[in-house]
Amino acid sequence: MTDYRALNRANWDERAPAHAASAGYRVDAFAADPAHLSGVVRFDLPLLGDVKGLRGVHLQCHIGTDTVSLARLGATMTGVDFSPASLAEARRISALAGNPVEFVESDVYDAVDRLGEGGFDLVYTGIGALCWLPDIRRWARVVAGLLRPGGRLFIREGHPVLWALTDPLPADGALTLGYPYFEQAEPLVWNEGGTYVDTDVEFTHITTHEWNHGLGEIVTALIDAGMQVTGLVEHDSVPWDALPGHTRRLGDDEWQLADRPERLPHSYTLQAVRTAV
Repeated sequence: MTDYRALNRANWDERAPAHAASAGYRVDAFAADPAHLSGVVRFDLPLLGDVKGLRGVHLQCHIGTDTVSLARLGATMTGVDFSPASLAEARRISALAGNPVEFVESDVYDAVDRLGEGGFDLVYTGIGALCWLPDIRRWARVVAGLLRPGGRLFIREGHPVLWALTDPLPADGALTLGYPYFEQAEPLVWNEGGTYVDTDVEFTHITTHEWNHGLGEIVTALIDAGMQVTGLVEHDSVPWDALPGHTRRLGDDEWQLADRPERLPHSYTLQAVRTAV
């Protein structure tokens, strides 16, 4: 059986330097402006609230711009990712920003073994993370295992309806469900040479394995893992051009469907609290 982790890691290792060099991640702004935050975290702030003094872990942190942003808000952050190239960029960005963050190389499913059980006040996960995981119930157990009783999960993610749309959309922009909404045992196998930021780099590791997870599956997995859901908000935008040729840009960091965006849940924010053991 093909090791999905090896394929996906090679993809992310190759893309990490290009992402860090792209205008989209605005790495230079972290050095130039001590108040600069990533667009993702700025969007999260109204629901995220005050994280000052919290011990937080950012699962699947990639190059760490969101992790560093949370550290700038006063959290003591640990970033976890399985890509050593991503973590090399994350450590460089943290140093440029002047905000110390511990970065740990680990598969997300091994995070409790690497970091210990029940040591965090906050588990944070950002956009485009869950699609790389084959088993949402196992992920939920990791989240619960990392949190102390009363600790909180905060995740904003692409909506599973968005992930299930035919890609690319037809020329007339019709919204058609072309891929599974619910988690399947077998992955969706993609062979795509590009990436979600503007870059002239030509990539060679283009095969990835991905999975969708229905919203009900995610919520149920968290409840079964000992979490109490405290918030679920669906949004009409995402922080990347998810449907090229059919979107409009909202400010610098969000895109939405240009034609009647109210038809589509683009992303969601889910919050949950670890119940007492």
